[in-house]
Amino acid sequence: METALLSPVTAAYLELEEQYGAHNYHPLPVVLEKGEGVFLWDVEGKRYFDFLSGYSAVNQGHCHPRIINSLIEQAQKLTLTSRAFHNNLLGEYEQFIANYFGYDKVLPMNTGVEGGETAIKLARRWAYAKKGVEDNKAKIIFAQGNFWGRTMAAISSSTDPSSYHQFGPFMPGFELVPYNNIPALEQALQDPNVAAFMVEPIQGEAGVVIPDEGYLTKVRALCTQYNVLFIADEIQTGLARTGQLLACDHEGVRPDILILGKALSGGVLPVSAVLADDFIMMNIKPGEHGSTYGGNPLACAVAMSALTVIKEENLAENATAMGQLLRDELAKLASPYIKTIRGKGLLNAVVINHPNPDAAWELCLILKEKGLLAKPTHGDKIRFAPPLVITRAQILECVAIIDAALKDLS
Repeated sequence: METALLSPVTAAYLELEEQYGAHNYHPLPVVLEKGEGVFLWDVEGKRYFDFLSGYSAVNQGHCHPRIINSLIEQAQKLTLTSRAFHNNLLGEYEQFIANYFGYDKVLPMNTGVEGGETAIKLARRWAYAKKGVEDNKAKIIFAQGNFWGRTMAAISSSTDPSSYHQFGPFMPGFELVPYNNIPALEQALQDPNVAAFMVEPIQGEAGVVIPDEGYLTKVRALCTQYNVLFIADEIQTGLARTGQLLACDHEGVRPDILILGKALSGGVLPVSAVLADDFIMMNIKPGEHGSTYGGNPLACAVAMSALTVIKEENLAENATAMGQLLRDELAKLASPYIKTIRGKGLLNAVVINHPNPDAAWELCLILKEKGLLAKPTHGDKIRFAPPLVITRAQILECVAIIDAALKDLS
């Protein structure tokens, strides 16, 4: 690992991770120790704009006082009982989030990928109990380019070799169709063994790939027509990130199963949730699915605060306005190194046009030096997704940083 250009303080932290941690990530060479709002500070006191937001887990801004206060207050009373017993916050949280999103029931989990696994189990059980699919024949359809984690089930649906190479054998019963391709989806849904179609309304990890207008409306109609469950993976796109509470809200469609995570806790601790109506949820009986930490009182308190902040601080409206401003200002730069600017709300990406295949990584290193943190995905794409509390003046300052960095890219 190259540490020659780093300060001794930063290098020491990196060397500890290099020696004692698994090498399953390749982070930018920055060591962070503090966050507030849209800002992060490293161990040497340098301040940065955060343009990744923990992959949209920190929509409400770093260490939001209301969320942190809920965490502290609840942590001093009760953190975990397991689901072997009732706790005084679970029912309150379940009512709160079910009413917030308009579903009959919620199944609380911890991580986003657990939410995805839970949704698939719910869909398979529904297919056997209600649709009449023969045991062990249920199929789940996914879109190519999807990303919902790195468990065995998640990589079994992946089209990214870095996720699945040399990790087989894979989960059976998963099939793929091209994203944003309605004819291919309709053909797949005609199979009577299909239980569900699971899709991101906007593909985040793939580089903020936005489908054609009307795609989700047609997905909803086809799933209804063929008696297939529509599962929306809103772990990254949900919770005001794209300018609506859910990305599905842009087309006014309601999925049968909704998966939430990331910003459900405001980046404070792992909290995820799967929402569905009784005809789906009530097919799971005691002992058939669960989680030691799922629905713990600490998570319940934090999630209710995190969701309240989203509405009371009008974060969806701010995401719409600031996202449009960001895209407009980036377009004005007219940089030869930016091939494409795309996004919705404050989930945005640029595609880098440069003969150097590592140019996106190099640009992120330059941005870091100038005080802005972003990370490439799939080689030539960089997501620009700051916390939703960002202001107009901060957007303009960040675009000036991006402009200067592009000019330094050789």
